Amino acid sequence: MSISLFGDVYPPSAFYFKVVVAPPLGLAADTSFQEVSGIDIEMDVESVVEGGENRFVRQLPKGIKHSNLSLKRGIAPLTSPLVLWCKATLESGLSLAIKPLPVLVFLMNEDKVPIRGWSFDSAYPLKWEVESFGSTKNEVAIEKIVLSYTSSNRII
Repeated sequence: MSISLFGDVYPPSAFYFKVVVAPPLGLAADTSFQEVSGIDIEMDVESVVEGGENRFVRQLPKGIKHSNLSLKRGIAPLTSPLVLWCKATLESGLSLAIKPLPVLVFLMNEDKVPIRGWSFDSAYPLKWEVESFGSTKNEVAIEKIVLSYTSSNRII
């Protein structure tokens, strides 16, 4: 193990993390997940061929793009605030207004202190999937919630 200038153990473990969904719906207590993925940001570019210049193609920046945020966990009860949010968004047929919420993801150290963090603004459910069932499996039934968001920021 090596210690960085900031006192963090590097590299941090990826198995201890915390997800916080905006408090207005009381979702903070309903956010234990098996896996979080889709934390990425990438510059979108446009290829431009310059007339008379055949040695290369210019890559000009267009904007920032990111993946959707995917959360996996054991299937939660129907009374779960997160499940209710997904139901209201995905099963209402757009008859109800979509309620975007901020989502925070923290990577924690062994003392339960966040050592890295990301915020995802105006997130809302895009997909709510139950992984396949199998009679030969001896596993927990898993649901996957995919969220879209407008922007993300590294906060720690």
